[in-house]
Amino acid sequence: MIHAESAVRRIGLLATLAGSGPRTGSAMRDLGTLTDAAVAVAGGRIAWVGADADFDREVALASGAAALDAEGAAVVPGLVDPHTHLVFAGNRDDELRRRLAGASYREIAAAGGGIVRSVDATRRASVAELAAGVEARLDEMLLCGTTTAEVKSGYGLETGAELRSLEAIQRAASRHPVAVVSTFLGAHEVPLDYRDRREHYVSLVVEEMIPAVAEQGLAEFGDVFCEAGVFTVEESRRILRATRDHGMKLRIHADELAWTGGAELAAELGARSADHLGFVSEAGMKALAATSCVATLLPSAAFFLRLGHYAPARSIIEAGAPVALASDINPGGGLSPSLPFAMSVGCFSMGLSLEEALVAVTANAAFSLERHHEVGSIEVGKRADLVLLRSPRLLDMVRVGVRAVDTVVKDGHIVVRDGRRVDAPRGAGS
Repeated sequence: MIHAESAVRRIGLLATLAGSGPRTGSAMRDLGTLTDAAVAVAGGRIAWVGADADFDREVALASGAAALDAEGAAVVPGLVDPHTHLVFAGNRDDELRRRLAGASYREIAAAGGGIVRSVDATRRASVAELAAGVEARLDEMLLCGTTTAEVKSGYGLETGAELRSLEAIQRAASRHPVAVVSTFLGAHEVPLDYRDRREHYVSLVVEEMIPAVAEQGLAEFGDVFCEAGVFTVEESRRILRATRDHGMKLRIHADELAWTGGAELAAELGARSADHLGFVSEAGMKALAATSCVATLLPSAAFFLRLGHYAPARSIIEAGAPVALASDINPGGGLSPSLPFAMSVGCFSMGLSLEEALVAVTANAAFSLERHHEVGSIEVGKRADLVLLRSPRLLDMVRVGVRAVDTVVKDGHIVVRDGRRVDAPRGAGS
């Protein structure tokens, strides 16, 4: 008999995504579904998964505990967002209006817009102000079913502001149920005051920022924007090698606006994730597949930036690389906190199936953050992170404008119910 503290019963369709490692190829269409199912929870972790008809015979609920009734709705693992830029101040509304009027991302950046426009406000903000912004954005994500998220720095672009940004991420994480994974992205852009001496900025990142971040233990991963007009492959290699030498794991923005060889570099250095990949080469896809480096695609960013071009998701899957999806929340091009929206664009603009899109925001996204032993699937021993939909239909997750999520459970605690945030133990997921 399994002893449990809580349970979810009468689940119409349970997508367990059970299994080890990232899913690739045809395995991305296997959700490991059970019908008429139930899940039991003990100590914030999943203690039992099986048929609802077997529950009373196999599980003993603690005295006074009540099971959450799914009323026949579908249940999926808590969603995992592996690429966000939540820590910033100010806004870039004027740029968004310019984009709507027809200006391209490159034109706006060339005129001094883009990433550097968020730098001044972020540098002026206090840790408390930045943390409040991160918490507010985490709230939005939680309502959409996200229970684990990566959060990058990258709008400070100087040592003090980058450290404050990472401190703000940690402070917000300690007070929020969403589990947060921190990434240092001092190499997000070359700041305006270094444009005529860019090699000095690369040295600043390598010789001052990275050691300071590592010494204070503020980030698990390090990242770089390897892109035409931003950081070259050689500059990115230097930055990522220094990151690795200081004990941080690697991620990389690669091949978003043009081919640079970023995916190949990710494979060469053993990065956990190569992100964007709008113009990834065939060789890059094969390199990612050979190293199990996750191809993290950002369909919402391509949509909001009006790039007119999406990453070749089908080709990447056919090459054998694991694919994840992320929101890319940021002040300039990641305007939606919703992974279901990213799934929708991934399905209807990138050619993913519903099953592939769901795997991409759960099991594979968790693998890209090295959290696959804890989250991303519904299996005994993993954290009890569950999303209860409003109906038995998984397809509701890609219906834009319709609220698909009814209830969110994080570490066994209900944190969203009836589409609204519910108070729960603070920092339960951190």
